[in-house]
Amino acid sequence: MEQMAVIGKVINTHGVRGAIKVQPFSDLPDRVNSLRRLFVQLKGRRVPYQVEKAFVNGRFWVLHLEGLTTVEAAEELIGSFIEIPLSERERLPENTFYIDEIIGLNVFTVDGDILGRVKDVLQTGANDVYVVKRDGEGAQEADILIPAIKSVVLSIDIKNERMEVELPDGLL
Repeated sequence: MEQMAVIGKVINTHGVRGAIKVQPFSDLPDRVNSLRRLFVQLKGRRVPYQVEKAFVNGRFWVLHLEGLTTVEAAEELIGSFIEIPLSERERLPENTFYIDEIIGLNVFTVDGDILGRVKDVLQTGANDVYVVKRDGEGAQEADILIPAIKSVVLSIDIKNERMEVELPDGLL
């Protein structure tokens, strides 16, 4: 089965005709306008839906899904995650990456020393922060929090699963 990307979470119903309100997990909110099909993770099952109508409403998406015509049916989806096949994700501009592409990268200093592996990405508002689990000696030490800014993160190579950083003094 094809790998999936979670793009949002159903947080409520919208209106009385079965529409759902979705919290998007995307920095590209208008991508909902091109959404034609999706999958809902519902009680351990992946249920496919065709998108009849979709639009941005403030910070949220409103989706009208084929076959979902009542508030009661829409209520059943609250708390479910919305997924699409990885192959249908929007292409990002150069040097921009999806969070799931960053997680798992090996992190090296400019001197070639391995610091560890990215285990999470914190979205702080100002800039993302990469949470790096330390490897090797000192692995029992606390995680390293690396700000995702150009002066610190010098390169990201998804194909080779590698990130190179130049840490500011005192970060370790």
